Amino acid sequence: QLQLVESGGGLVQPGGSLRLSCAASGFTLDYYAIGWFRQAPGKEREGVSCISRSGSFTNLATSVKGRFTISKDNAKNTVYLQMNSLKPEDTAVYYCAPVRTIQGICILLPSTDFRSWGQGTQVTVSS
Repeated sequence: QLQLVESGGGLVQPGGSLRLSCAASGFTLDYYAIGWFRQAPGKEREGVSCISRSGSFTNLATSVKGRFTISKDNAKNTVYLQMNSLKPEDTAVYYCAPVRTIQGICILLPSTDFRSWGQGTQVTVSS
């Protein structure tokens, strides 16, 4: 059974950093493009970043470009989201999920057969 577990969230001051992890079990990340999404209170879930199956292509939402970096370690079957220069507006629950691809390029939409979000990990940016 495909399962993704998010971790690494916490409380951080503005300008601080966090690294989120998305650990996969029941399948290997070699065969999936993976994305990070977030949902702030009262807002819809939005795509943040994604990485292709090979890891050679990444995509970032405009709001996080220059601050966030996505990477993957196939040996650990884990995708990471390094978040630097955090802002209060980054406060949200962060989730990971398989994403759609077009000619190998990942896009910030969950894959069509994705059914169930995990628990997510809470990120709170506040002084």
